[in-house]
Amino acid sequence: MKELNELNLPEDVKYTEDHEWVKLSGDTAKIGISDYAQDQLGDIVFVELPGVGDSFAKGDEFGTLESVKAVSELYMPVGGEVTAINEALEDAPELVNTDPYGEGWMIEVKVSDASEAESLMNKDGYLEVLKG
Repeated sequence: MKELNELNLPEDVKYTEDHEWVKLSGDTAKIGISDYAQDQLGDIVFVELPGVGDSFAKGDEFGTLESVKAVSELYMPVGGEVTAINEALEDAPELVNTDPYGEGWMIEVKVSDASEAESLMNKDGYLEVLKG
C-alpha cells in the first residue's frame, strides 16, 4: 500500500469522500476512482458500468468494481446523463490500477448542474480527508 506522499492526486480534478474523481470540461465530466481507492482495493478484476443514456443524480450508485479483496460501489460525484463509457475496461479492468486518471477513467456524463461540483474537494481537501 502506498504512503500518502506516494499517491498520484492531480490538481485538475475534484474528489469525493467516497474516493471518486471528476474532471469537468464545460458541461461534460469524466469520472473515475482515485489513486488512493485503487490502491486500497488491490488488483481490480471486473468493472460494471451503466449504459450510455442512463441518467443519475449526484450521490447515486452508477456501478461496481470487483477486486481480489472486495466489491465496491461507485457513486456519482455530479448528476448527469452518461454519454460514454470506457469500453476498454471490459477487457482490461487493470487500467484502473495502472492509470486511474487516464486510461482507467470510467464514464463521461453530460452534467445536469455544474454547481454540484462546488461542494467537492480539491487535492488539498482530499488529502486532509485521507489523513483522517
